[in-house]
Amino acid sequence: MGVAVFSKVPRAKAANPASSGRLSSLDAWRGLTVLLMLLVNNLALDTLAPSQLLHAPWGGGLTFTDLVFPWFLFCAGAALPFSLAAAHKAGQVGWALVGKLAQRTVLLYLVGCLLTSVTEHRLTLGLGVLQIIALASFFGGLLSRLRLRWRLLSAGALLIGYDLFIRFVPVGGVAGVFTEAANPVQAINDLLGPWNLRGLLSVIPTTALVLLGSVAAQPLKSRHPRAPWLLLAFGVALSALGWLWAGHLEFNKSVWTPSYVVYSAGLATLGLLAFYLIGDAQGGRRAAWLTPLSIPGRNALFAYVAPILIKVVVLLNWNVDWTGQSMPLGSALLTLARGTFGLWWGGWTYTLVYIALVWLGLAFLARRGWTWKL
Repeated sequence: MGVAVFSKVPRAKAANPASSGRLSSLDAWRGLTVLLMLLVNNLALDTLAPSQLLHAPWGGGLTFTDLVFPWFLFCAGAALPFSLAAAHKAGQVGWALVGKLAQRTVLLYLVGCLLTSVTEHRLTLGLGVLQIIALASFFGGLLSRLRLRWRLLSAGALLIGYDLFIRFVPVGGVAGVFTEAANPVQAINDLLGPWNLRGLLSVIPTTALVLLGSVAAQPLKSRHPRAPWLLLAFGVALSALGWLWAGHLEFNKSVWTPSYVVYSAGLATLGLLAFYLIGDAQGGRRAAWLTPLSIPGRNALFAYVAPILIKVVVLLNWNVDWTGQSMPLGSALLTLARGTFGLWWGGWTYTLVYIALVWLGLAFLARRGWTWKL
C-alpha cells in the first residue's frame, strides 16, 4: 500500500520470490488470471471462438471465461493477509491503516477511471473492472482485520443478504422476478445509471469474494503445518456449496449471484493449492517452475493497464495501408495473419503473439526489478 510508484526490487529478490518472503503460488495464480484476461479480451476468432472462451449468455450457466474476473478478485483478497501484516510491521495500525487502505482505493479507482475514459473516449468516473476491485478490496481490507471466523461470517452475511435481496425485492410490484430485462439488481442499476454508477451493487458480493480469498490464504500466511489440507477442504467445501446454491439461484456473472461467487472462490482455492504444492511446498525449491506465470503476477496492475492503453491508443487508432487500404494497425495485423494462416489459425496467431509480446515486455521489466505498485 502507498503512493503509486514504479519500485525497483533488487534482481536477486526479483528472480527468487522466496528470498523476499513472497508466496510464489499467489504470484503465479495472479499471473495466470492476468494472462487469461489478455486471452479472453483479445480473442480474434469471431464466430469460430470456442464457447468456453466467451461469456455465458443469461441463463446459460458458467463458462471458463466467466471465472477469470472473480479469480482476480480472489487474488486481491488472498494478498490481504500479507499486505496487512507488512503494514502492521511498519507500524500502520488503527486509523493509519484505514487511511492507507483508503489512499490505495482512491488511486486504484482513479487509474480505473483513466482506463475507462480512454477506452470510451470521454471523461467518466463510472465503474469498471479496476473501480470494482478498488472498492471491494477496500471493504474487504477493512473486514480482513477481523479474526478468521468473523471474516467467514461476514462473507456469508453479505452473500445471504444479497441472495435475499434478489429473491424478495419486488420489481414492478412482483417479487422473485429474475430475468435479464427485469430483476432487482437491474432496477438499481437503472436508478444509478444517470450517475454512471451502474454496477455499484456488485460491490457487496465482490467484497464477499475478496474476504473468501483472504480466508483461503490465511493458513499460507501463518505457515500452518496442515495448510494444504485446510485449503483442499476449504476449496472443495466452497465448490460444493456454490454448486448446490446454483440450484436455488443460478450461476450468473451479470449480477454476481452468490452461487457464482462461492463456486468461483472454491475453484480459485483449489488452483492456489495446486500452485502452492508446485512452488512453495518443500521450502520453495521448485518456485522457479512457476516463473513464467509469476512474471505477470508480480506486476499485475501494469500487466492489465498497459496492454489496454496500447490497444486503444496504438492498435485501434494508428492507421496503416499494408493491406492495400487504410485501416487501424490492429485490424491490418489481423488481416495479414488471417491471409497467411487462415481464419482459425490466423486468429490464434494474432491473439497469442499479442500475449507473448506483453509477456516479453513484463519479463524485461522483471529482469530489472521494476513493478508498478499502489
